[in-house]
Amino acid sequence: MSTAQAKETVYVDTYTNGILDPNEPMLGPVRDGGHIIANTAPGCWGPMITPKLRGGHEVTKPVFVEGAEVGDAIAVHIKSIRVTSIATASGNDKTMEGRFVGDPFVAAKCNTCGTMYPETRIEGIGPESVRCTTCGSDVTPFVFTNGYTMGFDSHHQLGVTLHQKAAKQIAEDGHRFMAIPGGSSQNPIVTFAPHDIVGAVARVRPFLGQLGTTPSRPFPDSHNAGDFGSFLLEAPHDYAVTKEQLEERTDGHMDINRVREHATLICPVKVPGGGVYLGDMHAMQGNGEIAGHTADVAGIVTLQVRVIKGLKLDGPVLLPVEEDLPYLAKPFTREEKERALQAARSWGLDHIEDTAPISFIGTGATLNEATVSGLQRAANVLGISVPEVMNRATINGSIDIGRDPGVVTVTFLAPVPLLEKAGLADVVLKHYQLES
Repeated sequence: MSTAQAKETVYVDTYTNGILDPNEPMLGPVRDGGHIIANTAPGCWGPMITPKLRGGHEVTKPVFVEGAEVGDAIAVHIKSIRVTSIATASGNDKTMEGRFVGDPFVAAKCNTCGTMYPETRIEGIGPESVRCTTCGSDVTPFVFTNGYTMGFDSHHQLGVTLHQKAAKQIAEDGHRFMAIPGGSSQNPIVTFAPHDIVGAVARVRPFLGQLGTTPSRPFPDSHNAGDFGSFLLEAPHDYAVTKEQLEERTDGHMDINRVREHATLICPVKVPGGGVYLGDMHAMQGNGEIAGHTADVAGIVTLQVRVIKGLKLDGPVLLPVEEDLPYLAKPFTREEKERALQAARSWGLDHIEDTAPISFIGTGATLNEATVSGLQRAANVLGISVPEVMNRATINGSIDIGRDPGVVTVTFLAPVPLLEKAGLADVVLKHYQLES
């Protein structure tokens, strides 16, 4: 792959079967500094009711980035995100016992004929419409406990949850209303026509629930994180891992709503070329994704990728747009710096720190474990102690939930000399337009 001519722009409209496999060929290569333009397929619910998909999502095939070697990092700049779906459906889930082996996201089976990863067809609408092509049985591993169908305004600025009549109309032509790309194999979740919440209005602010690099062993895409990944430990299916093997993940499945247009995500490189992939676009989501799912949509995304040589990361580092930073982690204005320096001098101190915002992603089986992960990752990258990170995140930042049960961000103002030593200063200072 690395010997091929690198392209300025790689266009992506093909998808995995739910497994991120470093042994599979990648698309590209894209040049260092080049662009990836992808038509992403909807994430959670559509793949969840498509038993032949083996990961719970349907992300884009990874792209090889020129010059990216194991032990480097790739800065992924999100240039634009545009929703293409006209409508979607989502809600809280309930698993259907007997229709999976150990994990309904990863190892679906038909409870009647016993076929693993069965091919399906859609018959009618509603929660019993996904049928095994072998025996005709209702085969979906998931149904809603409380669900809704949402339609968007023509500018994709607002969504409204719809009544039964509109939900059924959308269900009859689900692929069109969800704008599911031609290369996708998922069943459209609007086929279930949920309508438990009617007339609720939500602001649209799209982001990517999945963005990252390829892990160094095959992982189900939705389980490429410390919380969902813990379900793979000694699991009774083909994708079981040990605790040590779980560390080969890259935490691309974050569901952090700040991974949106104009943010930058810095990702670890654990396989040659990195293998940048994306998907699971959401129309909106509050911190925590507490319902387990949100409004999955298709869309068009433009990314720019840049290799950072020698920056070894265990997990991603996020540079949110300034608007999304916690109040205490926003860059200081020139006036604030001048007043702070005056205060310092009044106490006999002749200088103040030069700092910039940074956000480390932590994941784990629980939110407590995720917090420990994020603190340790920050300490490792910056070469300081965990207690120092704790202090800085307390007075200059925040710990925020990305996804319950186990994704957090550890955000704080970091001293620029530490960022320089780590190899992060250039990308951080440029992102926030700060002077070096």
